Amino acid sequence: QVQLVESGGGLVQPGGSLRLSCAASVSIFSINAMNWYRQAPGKERELVAGITSSASTNYADSVKGRFTISRDNAKNTVYLQMNSLNPEDTAGYYCNAATMRGNNYWGQGTQVTVSS
Repeated sequence: QVQLVESGGGLVQPGGSLRLSCAASVSIFSINAMNWYRQAPGKERELVAGITSSASTNYADSVKGRFTISRDNAKNTVYLQMNSLNPEDTAGYYCNAATMRGNNYWGQGTQVTVSS
């Protein structure tokens, strides 16, 4: 069982930045990939960014060049640095852990609201 706790969401003005954190209850060395998803009201949950155990990363086209995913293995934490935020980034952001056994675990989510 993997427990994930997100933090760092909030209200930010357009053009601003936020850094989300996802702390895992187990060593993230044992996790195949750590991902950030988001879901806006009335929309499906979408993959925002992911990072594998070998530190390979991938991003949704809508966030490339603005968001950066990273990991601190010593702290069992994954981060999502979000820059140049715009109102379309407003959503609940969810951390996901995909294990090598094919299990998926989710955090409770953190809300990001971009508004002036």
